[in-house]
Amino acid sequence: MGILATSSSGEGDDPSAVGLGHRTLRALHLDLLGRSPYRAERELWHGGVVGELVESILEGVECWEHWLEEQLYYFLLIDNFRPQSDSVRSLPEALADRRLDVRTALHRIALSPNFDQRNPGADTFVTVVMEQLLGIEVQRTPRELEIGKRVYDGHPGTFLGVRGSSQADVIRIAIEDERFFTRLLEREHERLLRVLPERRALKTWCIELDRDPSAYTNLIRSWLLSDAYRARLATRRELSNRTFVRSLFVDLFDRLPDQEEVRRLGGALDGLSDAGPLRSTLVRILLDSGQVSIPDREELPSRRAWIADLFPRFLGRAASAHELDTFAESFKDPACRSETVLYAILSHTEYATY
Repeated sequence: MGILATSSSGEGDDPSAVGLGHRTLRALHLDLLGRSPYRAERELWHGGVVGELVESILEGVECWEHWLEEQLYYFLLIDNFRPQSDSVRSLPEALADRRLDVRTALHRIALSPNFDQRNPGADTFVTVVMEQLLGIEVQRTPRELEIGKRVYDGHPGTFLGVRGSSQADVIRIAIEDERFFTRLLEREHERLLRVLPERRALKTWCIELDRDPSAYTNLIRSWLLSDAYRARLATRRELSNRTFVRSLFVDLFDRLPDQEEVRRLGGALDGLSDAGPLRSTLVRILLDSGQVSIPDREELPSRRAWIADLFPRFLGRAASAHELDTFAESFKDPACRSETVLYAILSHTEYATY
């Protein structure tokens, strides 16, 4: 309808102490769980304290399931390359219980047969290890790449300053390298706050994590309770295709799609340079599926109140007076159904951001 406006968070001066607004509530679920909040979660947490929600999410297994998914996507270990071993599948529970730390978790991922299959051959494997685990541009260190390839093939050598003689040694040396936490924190900070960290702070964090890798959770908590995260919320960011699919199912069905639904629908969206039209088609298909609980327009006690509730639920903000007037006016047309209003909001570009 072209009437949906973007608004900033405006939720107070201290992100750790103020009440949870709709925008922050939705954003924290999307950032930490890769989905929008369930109905019960909205009812439980809206108006609560930001710090308590962050703590609750970080302590849960689902948070670390999402973290693992983000790492697997980073290494392109998806579809047929997705690790199925118990050592990888058990990571979220072990991370939530703090029986393992993130360095050990990424070590397990890199040691999985799927990582090897995804990166076949010495040249590809060592290049990926150097670039994705350590942020090293192999073009600038061709000699180190050649040494790594020899170590990968089973020949003794000093790779990145450490002796090794096997493919497993290539991974171990990279995981234990001082640049490992630098690269991890750079990409995680950018994922959550959309900016690279300040160099001095990054150095301090790396020293702390090298001393105690389990401090990673505390570090993530501090980021999410910082002014920097609140500043990030001032600008909406686009949902990835798989997060869009997951959130759409939660918002309409109050459940997550299964892995096959995410793979099929997310894959179809990923195959397009502009996924917008197909996203709108997906919204229409789900609304017309007969599985969404949609009140008939004649059954609504107050159409204006129903419309007003949709905006914080789907967009994380209140509707403007103009938007309420426009949507309420549209109901005067006999052809306008409740589904029409839902489609207008869910197919709008703002729904694809948060």
